[in-house]
Amino acid sequence: MKNRKLIIAALFFTFALSYGQQKDTIKADRNIEDVVLTGSRNKKRTVVNSAVPVDVIEVKQLSQSTGQVEVNQLLQFSAPSFNSNKQSGSDGADAVDPATLRGLGPDQTLLLINGKRYHQSSLVNLFGTRGRGNTGSDMNTIPVAAIKKIEVLRDGASAQYGSDAIAGVINVILNDRNKGTEVNAFYGLNVFKSPGDNDVVSDKKLDGNTLDLSLNTGTSIGKRGGFMNLTLDFVNKDYAIRNANPDKFDAPRQRFGDAEAKNMYAFLNTEIPLSENVNFYNHSGFSHRNTKAYAWTRSADADGNIPSVYPNGFNPIQDTKITDFTFNNGLKFKWANWDLDFYNALGNNDFHYDITHTINATLGANSPTTFDAGGHSLLQNTTGLSATKSFDVLKGLNIALGTEYRYEKFNINKGEEASYAAYDINGNVVTASTPSNLLVTNPDSGNVRPGGSQGFPGYSIDLGKSRSNYAAYVDAELDITQNWMVSGAARYENYSDFGSTLNGKFATRYAFTPEFAFRGSVSTGFRAPSLVQKYYSLQFTNFQGGELVTIQLGSNDSNLAKTAGIEQLNEEKSVNGSAGFTYNTGKFTATVDGYMVNVKDRIVLSGYFTNAEIPTLPSNVEQAQFFANAVDTKTKGVDIILTYAENIGSGKLTTTLAGNFNNMEISKVNAPASLSGLESIFLSKREKAFILASAPKSKINLNLNYKINKLSSNLQLVRFDKVRLIGYGGDTDFQDYDARITTDLSFGYEFSDKFSWVLGGKNIFNRYPTLQYDHVSDGNTESGGIFDPVQMGFAGRQVYTMLTYKF
Repeated sequence: MKNRKLIIAALFFTFALSYGQQKDTIKADRNIEDVVLTGSRNKKRTVVNSAVPVDVIEVKQLSQSTGQVEVNQLLQFSAPSFNSNKQSGSDGADAVDPATLRGLGPDQTLLLINGKRYHQSSLVNLFGTRGRGNTGSDMNTIPVAAIKKIEVLRDGASAQYGSDAIAGVINVILNDRNKGTEVNAFYGLNVFKSPGDNDVVSDKKLDGNTLDLSLNTGTSIGKRGGFMNLTLDFVNKDYAIRNANPDKFDAPRQRFGDAEAKNMYAFLNTEIPLSENVNFYNHSGFSHRNTKAYAWTRSADADGNIPSVYPNGFNPIQDTKITDFTFNNGLKFKWANWDLDFYNALGNNDFHYDITHTINATLGANSPTTFDAGGHSLLQNTTGLSATKSFDVLKGLNIALGTEYRYEKFNINKGEEASYAAYDINGNVVTASTPSNLLVTNPDSGNVRPGGSQGFPGYSIDLGKSRSNYAAYVDAELDITQNWMVSGAARYENYSDFGSTLNGKFATRYAFTPEFAFRGSVSTGFRAPSLVQKYYSLQFTNFQGGELVTIQLGSNDSNLAKTAGIEQLNEEKSVNGSAGFTYNTGKFTATVDGYMVNVKDRIVLSGYFTNAEIPTLPSNVEQAQFFANAVDTKTKGVDIILTYAENIGSGKLTTTLAGNFNNMEISKVNAPASLSGLESIFLSKREKAFILASAPKSKINLNLNYKINKLSSNLQLVRFDKVRLIGYGGDTDFQDYDARITTDLSFGYEFSDKFSWVLGGKNIFNRYPTLQYDHVSDGNTESGGIFDPVQMGFAGRQVYTMLTYKF
């Protein structure tokens, strides 16, 4: 009832947050006088006079020239400091693709939409190479067709925006077309070729078929510049399976590769002047994604299989449905020469799991083969008021201040009983008091059969947890001289579940000449533990070295966590510093920014505890794992962006060379005193390797765009540095992935002002991650495949075409 009242109230509340901006650009044709929206609340800041670096991604042009139809993948191949991979065999992460900025956690980058906080996903990442134990926002809930541009603030910004902005901020700016309609049709498919001597096989030579149909239309409203912009988008993508060749490898997993997905979107961006000084706006979006991903193979003789049902074993399918909506409203108006923005941002993310082509082995041949496994959801509502005003002090003073109130609620929805329960030989649910002689066993191995749906056991509890927080901030920018600007910000936040925090930021820019300027910043930051990290609990199965293991992920407030000595979660704390320079001559621009990010008490997943360390483990559980403020990390790096534009012949060549060089180290493992001597279990070298592999140590992007009359061409090369993971075989079981370079090439032609066509290829030389020959048969890769989801992914070459028509 409380949620219903909250949603109804949100529909009548209106508000907005006018965060001004700063930026460096990655776009081909940039106007250096553009005012930007991220990183500063001074509306007069432009690309060249900002104090911190922001990349600006012109989405439409980039999507057409690179063939990327998802936001995560578009940024993966355009912003060097951004990293995201397709996942495989990673439960709900197969549908989300965890993303990181500067190698930090997915939940350490704040996502905004039109300057307003965007809600997080209800998913916590449990497997894969990125973000283990982290939550984060799902950028793929926003369609590419609805986006005008994306601004990526590469600097700590908790003092300006609050929690989650330790690594930076990504601001998605929606299309504001106020007339006409544009229709886009995209079709792409992977052209399979094994990267080795038939080491990898595929179901088909042509797979991963992707169809994207989108419509964006706008209309003006009234005579004061009002508009409404609507986007409808549908994306359908087929499986792209990359199996290990069964003639060469006895791989424990038969269905490794990209999931099948169907996405539907509807997004609305509206602004209506109500009077000369009052504007109403609405940013609304709805998306529904249905993903079907294969879990690990259950062999014919597995304890979790019933041979009379699946004589040859089976591959469970996780049928994941994600329903997501955002409903942001606001009023912008003037009062006493202050620009005010009163806003309400409501969002909800809901996951539901149906597990198909599976079985509950304790029910034998009478077991269903499809289960409703339940799911989880996260609701977030933010209400706030911001105010900005310019003063005639020195060369200009801008003051911004504001307040926000945010409410969050996390739910776990229980699955059907058979999706999580084990049954005895009489059909009764197994409990701690069930005699061992009544347990269902495999007659061949003598082992007790596992309960629940294989591939993903259902949630066994209903849970609802909520919290609220209040924030107040002040932000000031002063142009001391024409060439020297300083800015400062402070933000106070108080959370109902762990207390308060105060953070600050100082930044400055000094222009030595009209072309050359120095800039730098220092700030403190924080990230509140998410509700998901505090209360998520699940019993699941995992393959370790090819063996099926039952694991209990204990919630942070559980008795199991207390027994294991796991302390209550606290906020993550950071210190950020950056320094760099900008150089601009019109044709040539260069930005170089060094940075340092020290994070204390990062929340990650612990290692696996057995009953040797936790004697109170339930009898049906072999290992336990927990969320903990387990590590302190230090990250240092450099971002370099060089652009050059020149007229060549009758056309124009625009060149961008961008690189991120990043190094992270784990400076401390925060094992509780009660776990003295168990530090290597609390956080093993294997878990450390996953944290350190959140991004390659370097990523370099070279883009060449040449346009002559109606013909354009685009060549893009991206180099991903090497990555090292550790398998289940011990601390020296290294899995090294060598550096790789992908090449994308496209050609476009404008038949008229209304009609254009693009033909292109992604990864045209068919580069795959390094094959892990020594880790396939024993199941020591995390994914169970012939390689893990690292660097650029594992689907290989894709060709595509795109048609655009305007009317």
